[in-house]
Amino acid sequence: MLVFLCGCLLTFLSAFYIFLTWNHQHWTKRGIPFDKPQILSGNLPSLVNQKRHFAYDLDDLYKKFKDGYSIIGFFSMRQPQYLVTDARVARDILIGKFKYFHDNDFSDMIDEKKDPIFGNNPFMLKGQLWREARTEITPAFTQLRIKSMYPIMDEMCERLQKFILREKHEAIEARNMCANYTTEVLSTCIFGADAGALLDKKAPIREMGRKLLGFTPTIALYFFVIQLIPSLRKFIKIGLVPWNGWKFFVNLMEDSIQMRKGGRELREDYLSYLIELQAKKDLTTHRIMAHAMAFFVCGFETSSVVLSFAHYQLAKNADVQEKLRNEIRKIVEKNGKLSYSVIQEMPYLEQVLCETHRLHPVFPILAKLCTESCEMPLTEHKTVTIEKGYSVILPLHSIHRDSRYYENPDIFNPERFSPENGGSKVYRDRGCYLPFGDGPRICPGMRFAQTQIKAAIVAIVKDFEVKLDARTSLEPMLNPEEIIPTIIGGIWLRFTECREEI
Repeated sequence: MLVFLCGCLLTFLSAFYIFLTWNHQHWTKRGIPFDKPQILSGNLPSLVNQKRHFAYDLDDLYKKFKDGYSIIGFFSMRQPQYLVTDARVARDILIGKFKYFHDNDFSDMIDEKKDPIFGNNPFMLKGQLWREARTEITPAFTQLRIKSMYPIMDEMCERLQKFILREKHEAIEARNMCANYTTEVLSTCIFGADAGALLDKKAPIREMGRKLLGFTPTIALYFFVIQLIPSLRKFIKIGLVPWNGWKFFVNLMEDSIQMRKGGRELREDYLSYLIELQAKKDLTTHRIMAHAMAFFVCGFETSSVVLSFAHYQLAKNADVQEKLRNEIRKIVEKNGKLSYSVIQEMPYLEQVLCETHRLHPVFPILAKLCTESCEMPLTEHKTVTIEKGYSVILPLHSIHRDSRYYENPDIFNPERFSPENGGSKVYRDRGCYLPFGDGPRICPGMRFAQTQIKAAIVAIVKDFEVKLDARTSLEPMLNPEEIIPTIIGGIWLRFTECREEI
């Protein structure tokens, strides 16, 4: 009996080993360079052991092959994927060959019935559905409409300043503070609702918004299984937003629409645009909610991350902070007060923000789905076929820190984006600056995000000196447990009022 059990166990282990390794020759058969994968974890051991962020695993592959190849193969556990190691190829995928890569990789994982919010999110939609959603939402982010929403940002910046004054004797965790600020801005613009996030540490909309991007055990298990057995993604789909979260925001939206239609408040904001859009195109509540939540989820989390990293770099680089403060005060003195137009007159502020986006992109990768096989350069004199149905990873974290494109790439240096050096356009044209993506699927809310971030930076730097607290690492490492990049231990800052300085 014991011999039989041992034989069964050996057979099972042998079969499991074959299952884990049978496709390890995938890239060899196609003549595409790759690094030998580990059993189970492939080339991204961090996805399994969580010892560091997976962006660092990709960066190791990127650095190993970037000087010889434009594209390589790798394994995300058992799933073979392409990794781009040349900025020009990345730009070609996003723009020149967009018709072959018009869908995002995660598009086919979400069940619309289980998750109406993300199931109808333009980021997740594919093909014609995405085009229709994009057409619907783009007019909401014109310069004129964002300008009309600036007074809301200005009001929330005053709350942000008061919050800092209340807490200034203690170290403040920047990510939470910035997320509370962006929650305030977006809940007012989208739902016409005062979140009170900078007044109440347990503001319901802030707490519910935090849960929307939470990496629950169920979601973690799903992604683990999908990486282990990629074909299952065609048959098993999930919802990212819990039902109580969906109901919370639906009720909030319905109440806000009724209040606005009742004429109790007139405001030219995102909510007013959604009401006009619904009436014009007879859109369902789910479609309107998807647009609202796409803006809310992407806006409050992504902008808060960039804003917190901006203050981290300003605190770490006192000379940059002082130069920015001088620019802000000089322009404010010239114009008398802050406005949407005034903050656009601050070139050094733009440089600081561009450099923050470069070093700390909100998404360390862009994952595109090849929808039709096409030829792409493997080396200078050789091409390779990117096969339909495969994921192509653009490693923004690595491209943004590549010494081929940036001198001293790990140094925070806003001067590289100065007008004299061509600003960010020079790098965008080379495909090595992609914080919002590029091409037809570039982030439609980019201009709004930049505006709310700039408004907060100006409000803080103008009147406060920002310093790092001792508990904040000078060599930050990305937290492997977070979807949106944050650093291990958090960003703890101290603020000293400096209103009287000239």
